[in-house]
Amino acid sequence: MIIENRLIPYETTKTIQSDSKLVKLSDDEAVILCDLFINQVIISQSLTQFEEALKDVIGYHIPIKVVLKSEYETDKDSNELRAKGYVNTRIDPRFTFESFVVGRSNIQSQVSALAVASNPGMAYNPLFIYGNSGLGKTHLLNAIANRVLENDPDFRIGLISGLDFVEGVASSIKKGRIDEFKQEFYSLDILLVDDIQFIAGKEKTHEIFFSIFNELVNNRKQVVLTSDRMPKDIKGLEERIISRFNQGLNVNIEVPEYETSFNILKRKLEGNETAVDDDVLAYIATNFSQDVRQLEGALNRLLFYTITFCPVDHITIKEAYEAFKDQAPLARASELSIDIIKKVVCDYYGISKQQINSKIRTKNIAVPRQIAMYLARKLLDLSYKDIGYSFGKRDHSTVISACDKVEEKIKKDNLFSNTINDIELHIKK
Repeated sequence: MIIENRLIPYETTKTIQSDSKLVKLSDDEAVILCDLFINQVIISQSLTQFEEALKDVIGYHIPIKVVLKSEYETDKDSNELRAKGYVNTRIDPRFTFESFVVGRSNIQSQVSALAVASNPGMAYNPLFIYGNSGLGKTHLLNAIANRVLENDPDFRIGLISGLDFVEGVASSIKKGRIDEFKQEFYSLDILLVDDIQFIAGKEKTHEIFFSIFNELVNNRKQVVLTSDRMPKDIKGLEERIISRFNQGLNVNIEVPEYETSFNILKRKLEGNETAVDDDVLAYIATNFSQDVRQLEGALNRLLFYTITFCPVDHITIKEAYEAFKDQAPLARASELSIDIIKKVVCDYYGISKQQINSKIRTKNIAVPRQIAMYLARKLLDLSYKDIGYSFGKRDHSTVISACDKVEEKIKKDNLFSNTINDIELHIKK
């Protein structure tokens, strides 16, 4: 059966799907294997239809994952390292130091992560990597795990998100198995926690995590943590935990600069049959480099556009301009969007743009300013540093504090929450 895509000629769709195959079908996952990156992009566009078709056959819904043949084979080779529970189960074999593109924006985090992987428990314990989402923090956690297992397959490694840790604590307490939960983590040689900020404000989770952290570090077992902000800027985190996080090494990972963005795109295209001019990659690297995910998304859009509307063997800047003609360059779009957010908020509260950018701290100015900062972060996913700069060159910590205050008030005050929703609707209009 061929799943049709109305944007792609039937013969093209038929060829792509015929070259791909279902290689795994279990109770909780199905895997479609593709030879080429562009085939992966095209099939992913119709993933909902594939899942619906599979549901018609087996009677219930399961998610489908579309992977490249090279990645799947690597994953199969690593299955023997997997075990039950949290030990060695969530490590992605695709994310290695070899596949991590290094540049000025991430060299410190890459070097420190490599040092930890080479000598776990001895250097930089804990290692704390912070930066915005989509910059490679998760990649580095997996790279550490993969390098360590490559050197010694017997190492017990736990890789878990902060949110999953919170849920694991809650579930274990509910089932009366919290001691078993702690013992599993005590047995680790390396603990890797992604987005540790999600444990903030959870008193019982703090207690359990503090116990596990001390047990591991005191026994020279490695701990590596990532977050979207520095330890001291995580509101709701106990001082004793912040102190422990600061006893090792804190390194920042930043928005990729042009050269790194360009090299990431080059790496992503390796093995792709369609040639792409360097000036096309330069255009994407210049205009879509807020984070790595955005770079990959822009590249996927370009490849999808060319195979759908103007099939070519060689993509030039002409095709790139056509593919992105409805999108202003990122820098201009972000600046314009911040201006729109400021204007809507200022009009809503009857203040001027000069006032919202000023140093005035009276409530009638401070609250709208905090709301505008919060919405800029939520709707544009800009860095705290960039938002602060656009609001009178304020420090990033001021923006973090503003966002936290707005989030907290939204949870407690329904009227305030409705106000934020109303402003957001005006901005989107």
